Amino acid sequence: MLFKQQPLLRQKLFVLGSLAIGSLLYLVARVGSLDRLQPICPIDGRFGPHGQEEIPLRTLQFKRGLLHEFRKGNATKEQIRLHNLVQELPKAIIIGVRKGGTRALLEMLNLHPAVVKASQEIHFFDNDENYAKGIEWYRKKMPFSYPHQITIEKSPAYFITEEVPERIYKMNSSIKLLIIVREPTTRAISDYTQVLEGKERKNKTYYKFEQLAIDPNTCEVNTKYKAVRTSIYTKHLERWLKYFPIEQFHIVDGDRLITEPLPELQLVEKFLNLPPRISQYNLYFNATRGFYCLRFNIVFNKCLAGSKGRIHPEVDPSVITKLRKFFHPFNQKFYQITGRTFNWP
Repeated sequence: MLFKQQPLLRQKLFVLGSLAIGSLLYLVARVGSLDRLQPICPIDGRFGPHGQEEIPLRTLQFKRGLLHEFRKGNATKEQIRLHNLVQELPKAIIIGVRKGGTRALLEMLNLHPAVVKASQEIHFFDNDENYAKGIEWYRKKMPFSYPHQITIEKSPAYFITEEVPERIYKMNSSIKLLIIVREPTTRAISDYTQVLEGKERKNKTYYKFEQLAIDPNTCEVNTKYKAVRTSIYTKHLERWLKYFPIEQFHIVDGDRLITEPLPELQLVEKFLNLPPRISQYNLYFNATRGFYCLRFNIVFNKCLAGSKGRIHPEVDPSVITKLRKFFHPFNQKFYQITGRTFNWP
């Protein structure tokens, strides 16, 4: 009987032994792979070059998600307090120029984890009724932010409105001011195109651009036409320079922001004293739209509104030539004041 049981016993022992050896080999291999996954110096990796602890990008993205929820108005005062959220006055304002690319600039800067934006144009400093509501009303229009972030708003009417420089100076004399410009004639036609689209949507007739831009009596450029007047950048900037030094302004090339946005955004990061965080990963070209779109993370992408990049109407070449000749001396002065030269005709 014993002899009959021995083969079965040896078979069971062999199976148990094989399992034990296999488990041991798996543990050895697992430990080895874990060792390879460990960073060489896990503590050093949490600190920047100067020994200051940095906030991980993933954490900032998570916080940005929380801010989005708070902006919906669903947060309680207790939740806001627990998350250390505040509504701060802006540290920087995009003051213009209309149809220069202010919305694109604001949305692209919002890619930076240390930037929060006011979603709507506030029109506080250029609107007497809003301005009369006081600075606390203005603050309450700002988005919630964390202490390490800066708030930015944009209202392009600020640049051309006479009272605005003094009003902003009274709020914060050291604020940083961003101006985004395009070739003046192109900008004026873009301005006209936006108004034209609004008129057509309401089934209203509208003058041709040539009739507005050129005075029919003198056949000279009509400086009373707002689209032309806005493009005389140096005239408006001189009014701002009565209150702020040129060092507090940064001029953004709106034409380049369309075709090659990253270098322009990197210049703005430097001007705002922000650590470089926006990369080519965050910007991808949409061939259908003909514009760069924004990639915040692996899940969330965003393109500008379909109204951006409207097709301009054809304009008489002689009128374009006349406008460019008119803007030329103003452009030269603008280059001299700002220290930035553009390839404008």
